[in-house]
Amino acid sequence: MNIQYRKATSENFDKIMELIKSAIINMNEAEIYQWDAIYPDEATIKQDIDNNDLYIGIVDEKIAVIYVINNSCDEEYNNGDWQYPDTKYRIIHRLCVHPDFQNKGVGKIVMEYIESKLSNAGIESIRLDAFTKNPYALKLYKNLGYKIVGYADWRMGRFYLMEKYLTGN
Repeated sequence: MNIQYRKATSENFDKIMELIKSAIINMNEAEIYQWDAIYPDEATIKQDIDNNDLYIGIVDEKIAVIYVINNSCDEEYNNGDWQYPDTKYRIIHRLCVHPDFQNKGVGKIVMEYIESKLSNAGIESIRLDAFTKNPYALKLYKNLGYKIVGYADWRMGRFYLMEKYLTGN
């Protein structure tokens, strides 16, 4: 699958919010109550765009995936027993594949792309969190070699804190 990646702009905002709303409906139908009208909200997505942290992946002129990469995290990340605390790291947030592109390997393709780009930029490890009741995300990250290093309890429930060392460094 050919995915074109670029930073999101304010012109993409409405389509990004449509993707998120579709994903929430899809997750709710699967009884994965991870996101809702409160999170991720419009203000969060606008801030991600303003900070140049939000990326989109386009397939056939449609936004197929979004994700955020930065160094920002909630203080709950302090609960992690991070195995590579002295490395240059980035945190992935809000990875979301549009329902039209799910179950086609897009999540894996995107994560491998992110890992390659970050490794080539001298980043040594990646951190993220995954909802404990989202079997699809957990399977993806486990299969890609992410290890659980702790947990965080947020409004929607428990999330695993996960980490991976990028061996290309």
